[in-house]
Amino acid sequence: MHKWENFRDVVKGIPKPVKALSLVSLLNDASSEMIYPLLPLFLRQELGASFVFIGLLEGIAETTASLLKLASGWLSDMIGRHKLLVFVGYALACLTRPIMAFVNAAWQVLFLRFVDRVGKGVRTSPRDALIASISPENMLGASFGFQRALDHVGALIGPLLASAVLRFTPKNYRLVFLLASIPAIASLFVLWFGVSAGDARRIKHHSQSTKISLTKFEARFRWFLLATLIFTLSNSSDAFLLLRAGECNVPSYLIPALWTWLHIIKSVSSMPGGALSDYLGRVNVLAFGWLIYACAYAGFGFASSPLHIWLLFTIYGLYFGMVEGTERALVADLTQQEMRGSGYGAFHFIVGVGMFPASFLFGLLLNKFGAPVAFSIYALLSFIAALTLLVKVR
Repeated sequence: MHKWENFRDVVKGIPKPVKALSLVSLLNDASSEMIYPLLPLFLRQELGASFVFIGLLEGIAETTASLLKLASGWLSDMIGRHKLLVFVGYALACLTRPIMAFVNAAWQVLFLRFVDRVGKGVRTSPRDALIASISPENMLGASFGFQRALDHVGALIGPLLASAVLRFTPKNYRLVFLLASIPAIASLFVLWFGVSAGDARRIKHHSQSTKISLTKFEARFRWFLLATLIFTLSNSSDAFLLLRAGECNVPSYLIPALWTWLHIIKSVSSMPGGALSDYLGRVNVLAFGWLIYACAYAGFGFASSPLHIWLLFTIYGLYFGMVEGTERALVADLTQQEMRGSGYGAFHFIVGVGMFPASFLFGLLLNKFGAPVAFSIYALLSFIAALTLLVKVR
């Protein structure tokens, strides 16, 4: 009972603006996840798009978001208008949702997906800087863990809402896209009224330099970025894990349930994982999370039954809980307040840069050498990242 009361006190101690920003993440992610899983089907079945076009669409979208996270973080430090950039980012995403219901060509979907990712790129780094500056220093991990937990809850709600709509109106993707506008619009109201100008003004703005440069950050932060890059290169697309589940005889009808279970574990473990970093040290918890990932990936390489897959997906979900909030809190620990937007921009940019080669190279290894070798190499790479973190950042 004592531990539960302590945990409840931690939740109560999270500032109200952080809770508002977390609710914004939940609503926007619910809206996004109503659309995103259906887009490939919509493009293929209704608009006749090729697989190449779908791959191009996602490549352009994610690259755009990564580049803009760097730029928007720097811009938020320069002008000191973090809440404004966060609002503009969510508003751009909100704008695309109802329009998606009325497209009649694949290139229009490409344009809307591009705008949606522009919105994500504009809002992410300023939002993280805002959370870091509003939160007490001894609760940074808990605050970011809370935000990530609600984000994952949104990722659970969205597909369930879409499935409910399609259950009564089969293949009516356009109706789902239109209804996805409701939580997106609600997120703008929560952001506008839940985060005051006073909260946003807590961040000092920094206007001395007009250049984006890592030399302005301390050496430990640069080592952290290198360790993050090494780890990201070991972090291939989750699509390979779902394929591995199929190879290990998980029935196709249970694959969505497996994916839902992963999001449940992410959501349940994010808040405790972030709070744990406030007590045990950010680097210790992050390195432990990366080692959990290494164990899970090694396990996927040698899994041979559905039971193995369900256990490994549970462990994999715990890795997210240990890492996501802790990473963001560590960025705040290693950067000055007036440069946090740039710090988050650099962090998100490094992650974005590493994502594409990680999946591409994993696919090559999987094709040439098979699952045990491919997963083992990536497990070793994540172990090296954790070792770099412990030696150079702590």
